[in-house]
Amino acid sequence: MTMMSMMDHMIVRPVTAVAWTSNTSTCPKDFTLINITEDGAAANFTRSFAMKSGYYLCYSKDLTGGMVVSDIQVISDKDSIPHGYCYIAEHLEAKTSVSKKKRVCIRIAPVGSVDTAVLDIKLTAKSKMLLQHYTYVGDIHGYVLWCRKGHFNSPVPQAKPRSVNLDLHRLSLEQPSAPLPLRPSNPPPVPPTRLSHRRCSLHNKDADKPADSSFQGITALDGIPFSLHPKFDTQADGTSPQLNSQLNNIRIKSLQDIENEYNYTFTVEESAAKRTRPSLPTSDLSSAQ
Repeated sequence: MTMMSMMDHMIVRPVTAVAWTSNTSTCPKDFTLINITEDGAAANFTRSFAMKSGYYLCYSKDLTGGMVVSDIQVISDKDSIPHGYCYIAEHLEAKTSVSKKKRVCIRIAPVGSVDTAVLDIKLTAKSKMLLQHYTYVGDIHGYVLWCRKGHFNSPVPQAKPRSVNLDLHRLSLEQPSAPLPLRPSNPPPVPPTRLSHRRCSLHNKDADKPADSSFQGITALDGIPFSLHPKFDTQADGTSPQLNSQLNNIRIKSLQDIENEYNYTFTVEESAAKRTRPSLPTSDLSSAQ
């Protein structure tokens, strides 16, 4: 089995950040410091031999931020930074700076927007040395920067643990819930009696009231019995002389009666429309001019 086929079966995490750092004390958490090159040289970047302290490259593979490094480049101070790229961060000691003649810039992308990313970066001190399966990035201060790109394994989302109250553990769906006590707004069913339609509708409205005894559930009709006036109550004794007399005096008009009563010929309007406007004499028109 080749090295590439072994890498395909391994869980590969992408590089999520690259930075400069002075030493292990200034190196951020979750970052790996590259202190030795692949050919055994010290990977301490210095501008001159007079400097007591230099700086190192470091990288992170922490996917907490949800971003990955999709590409990495080395540019000179005369080149403009490519679109979508940014210079790597600097975590240095006081009064320490990084040379700006050659700068490392990276392109950051959301983890779900790309299929391939930078999987690893390495350094060599000898430009003639080649690293298998790695891509040449550029020379920087006597070192050669290499990177390996490829497909990576996206993190599998895991459910966050949720704290459950002890009272919820005691609840059981199999236990029947206790019946709610009867309240004035939720009375027991009334046996069928001789009630009017209006009375039935009032009972239905009472059933729709909220199940609490607050003032919001009280209306102006609560507690007032409903009954018809005796002259309209035909169910009391079966007869209502006053109502019958009023019904007998009602005359039902036929279509002809209605036309005869409300017939209007509009002769006045018709004669007014036929009238002609009187014309003025010619002499009066000339004098008016």
